[in-house]
Amino acid sequence: MRSLIASTLEDLVPAVKITEAGSGFEALRLLPRGSFDLIVTDINMPDINGLELVSFLKKNPAFARIPLIIVSTEGSARDREKGLGLGADAYLVKPFEPEDLRAIARALLARPGAGA
Repeated sequence: MRSLIASTLEDLVPAVKITEAGSGFEALRLLPRGSFDLIVTDINMPDINGLELVSFLKKNPAFARIPLIIVSTEGSARDREKGLGLGADAYLVKPFEPEDLRAIARALLARPGAGA
């Protein structure tokens, strides 16, 4: 799924650099090492789940302004409300149309003040 998301976002114009993490802890290790304009996470990940990651990022001033999309198989209204309530900017349920992810990413990247 990570490769599908990466290839979907590689088609954005202007071009974006994709950095992938295999787990929540790996994402936390990578974040201080770069500048990120958008984060896409799943809820179900090894180590820490995506909701914990969202909560950490949105409470941390260094990362709070980075737009964040949750892409998950967890599609109930309760899951969506929890993710958005923790600060995610968008919630997309798998399976999804690649163009839907691109449209959400474009809109979030175009927001004034978005990004690191």
